[in-house]
Amino acid sequence: MRLTHFGHACVRVQDGDRVLVIDPGTFSDAETALSGATAVLLSHEHPDHVDVEALKAARASNPALTVHTHAAPAAELGEGAVAVAAGETFTAAGFTVKAVGGVHAEVIDGLPGCPNLGFIVNGLYHPGDSLFVPTDEVDTLLVPAAGPWVKIGEAIAFVRDVRPARAFPIHDIQLSKVGLQYFDEWLEEETDYARIPVGDSVDL
Repeated sequence: MRLTHFGHACVRVQDGDRVLVIDPGTFSDAETALSGATAVLLSHEHPDHVDVEALKAARASNPALTVHTHAAPAAELGEGAVAVAAGETFTAAGFTVKAVGGVHAEVIDGLPGCPNLGFIVNGLYHPGDSLFVPTDEVDTLLVPAAGPWVKIGEAIAFVRDVRPARAFPIHDIQLSKVGLQYFDEWLEEETDYARIPVGDSVDL
């Protein structure tokens, strides 16, 4: 199974002709990530996690493309969007997926207060905008590096609680070159950790 990072929170999972994309947002190369995809997972509706125009274009060129997300954004996306709930296991692009969590991490005063689903795909966990710790075993964790709702100590605690075999950072568009290096140095002390440059891939 090959994992490719397309920037910020967007990754593509591929095994042969099975292609699954998670969170193709406006801060990522969503158009390229979606090319040839057969299914999409959306953690929530924020633009940095879903580029609506790129998704519409991908669905227009491939009407069979399915989108799995929480009920609210699924209703807005219309035909081809499938509503899923936390705790539900389903199949997308031939991969077994479990939705977990359910709520976006708080920034302040209960905000943003919107739904957020994390997804576990064959042992790979993408938490979206949350630090939800699943009970399922996680081989590979995509750990959020930066955002108004997360600080580095929380990211480290998240890795310790999930206890993955390996971890790669996502959600890092807000960090400078120095910030990226600083985050990496901390996380390298916690687990088998590496940064996937945008556009590069690793085999899991």
